[in-house]
Amino acid sequence: MGKLHLAIDGVDVEVDQGTTILEAARGAGIYIPTLCFHPDLPLSLAVCRLCVVEATEAESRFPSSCVTPVARGMIVRTNTPAVRELRRHFFKALLTPLPSPRLNMPGLKKLADYIGVEEGDFPPYVSRNLPVDRDQPLFELDHNRCILCGLCIRACKELRGVGAIDFSLKGESWTAGPFPSPSLKENGCRFCGLCVEACPTGALTDRDGGWVDRDKPQAPCTQACPAGVDVPRYVWLIGQRRFDDAAAVIREEVTFPGVLGRVCPHPCEEKCQRAALTEPIAIAALKRTAAEQSVSWHQNLPAVVATGKKIAIVGSGPCGLTAGYHLARKGHSVTVFEETLEPGGMMRLCIPSYRLPRHILAQEIEEIKRAGVAIKTGAKVESVSKLFQQGYNAVLLATGAHQSLKLGIEGENGPGVMNGVAFLKDANLGKVRHIEGWIAVVGGGNAAIDSARVALRMGAQRVTILYRRSRTEMPADVEQVEAALEEGIEIEFLTAPTKILRKGGSLQVECIRMKLGEKDASGRQRPLPIEGSERVLEFDTLLAAIGETAESSFIGENDSVQIGNTGLIAVDESGVTTDMPGVYAAGDAVSGPSTVIEAIAMGKKAAASIDKYLGGDGDISENLIEPAVPNLRAEPVEDFADLNRVRKPCLPVEQRMILAPDGTFPEVELGFTGAMASEEASRCLQCQLRFSISPVVPLPAKQAR
Repeated sequence: MGKLHLAIDGVDVEVDQGTTILEAARGAGIYIPTLCFHPDLPLSLAVCRLCVVEATEAESRFPSSCVTPVARGMIVRTNTPAVRELRRHFFKALLTPLPSPRLNMPGLKKLADYIGVEEGDFPPYVSRNLPVDRDQPLFELDHNRCILCGLCIRACKELRGVGAIDFSLKGESWTAGPFPSPSLKENGCRFCGLCVEACPTGALTDRDGGWVDRDKPQAPCTQACPAGVDVPRYVWLIGQRRFDDAAAVIREEVTFPGVLGRVCPHPCEEKCQRAALTEPIAIAALKRTAAEQSVSWHQNLPAVVATGKKIAIVGSGPCGLTAGYHLARKGHSVTVFEETLEPGGMMRLCIPSYRLPRHILAQEIEEIKRAGVAIKTGAKVESVSKLFQQGYNAVLLATGAHQSLKLGIEGENGPGVMNGVAFLKDANLGKVRHIEGWIAVVGGGNAAIDSARVALRMGAQRVTILYRRSRTEMPADVEQVEAALEEGIEIEFLTAPTKILRKGGSLQVECIRMKLGEKDASGRQRPLPIEGSERVLEFDTLLAAIGETAESSFIGENDSVQIGNTGLIAVDESGVTTDMPGVYAAGDAVSGPSTVIEAIAMGKKAAASIDKYLGGDGDISENLIEPAVPNLRAEPVEDFADLNRVRKPCLPVEQRMILAPDGTFPEVELGFTGAMASEEASRCLQCQLRFSISPVVPLPAKQAR
């Protein structure tokens, strides 16, 4: 193919024969505005004519540059007064039929600013009375805003290979939308959002305001993950049965994939767009499968260069161990001090073995040790200052929140009343293996559910949970609540104990009925007592599991670490820096009781801050696998929109109560096989694909007019 020379705004440009003026200009870094042209799609008809230029050797003096091929010796001017005036004329003509405000999208507003058109330049809006389709899952289509550029149709057909939308005649008006069926589902839509990304005027939008932020191109599941795990990426890899690669993606952000695959409350699933069609993707279960099926995720771990810096971490929970891992990977010498005889913090002490088998936790802690983290158990720290005297350059306090809150009612300090977290610790450490009678558990979080289910496994004849709000407000994981009910545990909602009396060896627990009022600081409706609704329930033992706070026995008299009014370690606006130089704090000791994934996120934040304090760059990220993006072309899947969630196999109820000689109980949720995981992963909409296409309204680096 021959080469042609032309001049664009005085710049000599050489291009292949057949190249359009627009392509030639962009190749030379010269901006020409467009609205109906998309750089990822083949050339088509010129609809908007905003790409008009002034050119010699063309069929007209002012051709559309997107469809006009260059000619030898052509002279092109892209920004003359006549061209600017024509663009203003075309822009106003194109957008005048749209409802006000016409310039409702950031890209459209910037384009208008470049061309020189303001909202007030348009004539009054005259309604075309075209329909607004709000009946589709995930997307809305306002035909009144459509300019019939066809970019949405072409993106669906030519980029995605689906063809769920097309032009159609409705009455006397042509429209673009679902075709041939008015239902996107029936047309085989994959709900990827490429059509929305390609729409230049906001005719197609995400429902409920959408979730897309072009400045932070992440799918909603990743946005919801406290640790920022690239969920769509590892889900897609699992769909391809590339389990090692999926595990590597997960481990780029979290140190406990096997643990999280079992105990994470998966806020990512709450934001999963698939839920608008059927059910969210089983993201946590897929994380577990990746951890179980992988063999060589660590093969691309970068080498570590020692810095000579020493860090002490107080507490071996998910926060402290996560921070330790990342700091060791930055080349620092890390020692973790753990007061108890087993590392793992609340993961080891309070999460029952039927949810988190001990060997899974042990395996993942071994990976952290392999990274160079030394863990000293039975090592109680009583002074932070003494750690510095021992040669440590920085200290992280990640002591958790192990001190249980009191009910604050009469009689709770007498016999027969136990703390739920203390009960779980004793059960996990083998100090208690049997409990009898009718057990009451007060609380609505995971600790309460775990206490109830452990009590049932240890011989309780009957277990009842007393919770002061309704099931909707219950903070415990939905799956754990359902499992508890399946096992025969009762839940008395809108019930709160007010007094505990003792009679003949049993507990007489006075309770009052509650009603829900206005929302409180937690975002849940405040429980209010109903006067005159008192009643007495008789139990053998009551376990109080209403929450925990931090304790501060590790702070010596010469330490300047401050404890706030809530009993938690005080930090500055960074979230991890204390008043004592070189001392950082993170996890539940700062935030109060949280989840494993939230503790991991805080551990990462603390590690970055400590590394920077010690002279590093604070960048703890590591790339364990080359970027992999799914092909835009969708493989045909029959009834894709209606695919239901693959059910996790679970142990039958009658087999769950068997206590092993080592004091553990069999795991209830058995996890996916590789084939099941691949099937479940294939349901993913792959929302992040929309970020892989170019912006529909490319803008200049600087305003040219």
